[in-house]
Amino acid sequence: MEVCYQLPVLPLDRPVPKHVLSRRGAISFSSSSSLFGAPDPRQLAQRRGAISYDSSDQTALYIRMLGDVRVRSQVGFEPERRGSHPYLGVDFRTLHSRAESAGSIPVRRIRRLFSFQRHLLSSRFLRGVPHLNPLHILDEDYCGQAKCMLEKVGSWNFDIFLFDRLTNGNSLVNLTLYLLSHYGLIELFQLDMVKVHRFLVLVQEDYHNHNPYHNAVHAADVTQAMHCYLKEPKLAKSLTSCDILLGLLAAATHDLDHPGVNQPFLIKTNHYLATLYRNTSVLENHHWKSAVGLLRETELFSHLPAEDSLNMERQLGSLILATDISRQNEYLSKFRTHLDQEDLCLGNPSHRHFILQMALKCADICNPCRPWELSKQWSEKVTEEFFHQGDIEKKHKLEVSPLCDSETNSIADVQIGFMTYVVEPLFAEWARFSDTRLSQTMLGHLCLNKASWNALQPEASGSSEEPESELEPSSRALPQGRPHS
Repeated sequence: MEVCYQLPVLPLDRPVPKHVLSRRGAISFSSSSSLFGAPDPRQLAQRRGAISYDSSDQTALYIRMLGDVRVRSQVGFEPERRGSHPYLGVDFRTLHSRAESAGSIPVRRIRRLFSFQRHLLSSRFLRGVPHLNPLHILDEDYCGQAKCMLEKVGSWNFDIFLFDRLTNGNSLVNLTLYLLSHYGLIELFQLDMVKVHRFLVLVQEDYHNHNPYHNAVHAADVTQAMHCYLKEPKLAKSLTSCDILLGLLAAATHDLDHPGVNQPFLIKTNHYLATLYRNTSVLENHHWKSAVGLLRETELFSHLPAEDSLNMERQLGSLILATDISRQNEYLSKFRTHLDQEDLCLGNPSHRHFILQMALKCADICNPCRPWELSKQWSEKVTEEFFHQGDIEKKHKLEVSPLCDSETNSIADVQIGFMTYVVEPLFAEWARFSDTRLSQTMLGHLCLNKASWNALQPEASGSSEEPESELEPSSRALPQGRPHS
C-alpha cells in the first residue's frame, strides 16, 4: 500500500528544525503528478517545488512547499504530528474530513480528472477561446451558466455556492481572474497571464476544502464582497489601480492555509505557528506569509522594481493583519474618530489604505448581511467548524474555547451574539462612511437575519438580554478573528 509522510509546512526562508534535519531525504515533484501519477520527464522544468537536506547541513533553508506535499513510501504510515503539544497530535489537514473507504480512491481520482477538465474549459471561456468538441456539451453548459453569473458579479445577492458548483470547485480562480481582467489590472501592471493563473490555482489549492467554513469558497465570497465595496462611489473615484489590485489579492488570500481551528487552540497546544509568531496575530501572520511565498514562487511581480514588489508585499500584509478580531475595537475606534472629526481624505495614501483595511474587515464578516438563504448556510458552516474544534478539545481534555461547545451553544446563540456585538457596530460605521443603497441593504438584511435567528431560538426566555450578555464578545471571547478565524 502506498502511503505518505507529511512534511511540516514552514514559512519562507526559515531554518529547517533539527527534527526535520535528522531525517535525510529529498523530494521533487511536478504540477501534474497529483493527477496523473509519476511526472513526465519533459515536465520536470514545471515542477512546483523541491527540497533536499542532510542532517549535517545546519544551514539548509526551507523552500516553499504547497498544500498536501508528502513524501511517498511503501513501508508504513506515520503522519507527521503538526502540533507540538505533548499529548495532542492533530493533523489539521484532515480535521474536518469524512472517513472514506479504500475503494473510493479510484472514484476520487476520476473526480479530480473531471475537475481538471472543467478547470481547463473555464480558463478557456475567460480568455474568450471557443471550444468545438461536441463531447463536452455538459461542461460547456456549466461554463456558460458560470459566465452569465460573472456578468452580475457586482450584485449583493450573488450566490457563491451556486457559482462554485458551476465551476466545479474553481470559484476562487475564476472569480478573481475575471475581476483582475474586469479592472484592467493584468494589462496595466503587465502581468504574465500564465503566472497570474498559476498563482490563483496555487492559492485555491492552499485552502483546506475539508474545512466547513475556512475554505476557498469563503475566500471567493470575500473577494466578491470586496468587489462590491470597491464599486461604491467614494472608493471608485478615489482608489488607485494599485489599491484595487491589493484589495482583491488580500481578499483572495486573507485566510490562506487556514487550519480550521482558532488562535487560542494553536496557543494552548503549543503549535509551532504560535511559537513562531509569539502568540500575536498567529493566523493572520501565517496567511500573509503564505501569500508572500506564493507571490515569490510564481514570480508574479518579478518584472517590477524590487522596491515596488516589497512594498506591495508589506501593504498586502497590512491588509490581511487588519482582519485579526482581537484588534477589532482598535480599528473600529479609529474609524469612528475619523468619521466624527470628518477628517478622512481619500487623496491621502494612508487614509485610502485604512479604508481598504475597513473594507476587507467588512467583506470578511459580511455573511450576516447577505440575504437569508445565503447567510443561513454560512452560519451553519462556521458553527460546524466551531463545534468540530470543541469536540477535539473535549477529546483531549483541553479547555473548550468560547462558542465551540455544542452542548451549551446553538447556531442561533452564536449568530445573535456575533451580530449584536461585532457586525452591527462595524457596519453602522461603514454606513456612516458610505451612505449608499448597498450599505442600507446590508443593514436591512442584518436586521431581518437577526430576527430570524431570534425566532429560531428554542424555548426563548422572557428576557432576551440574559443570553446576549453571556455571549457578549469582548474580542477575547470570540474565537480568533470573526466568528470564523
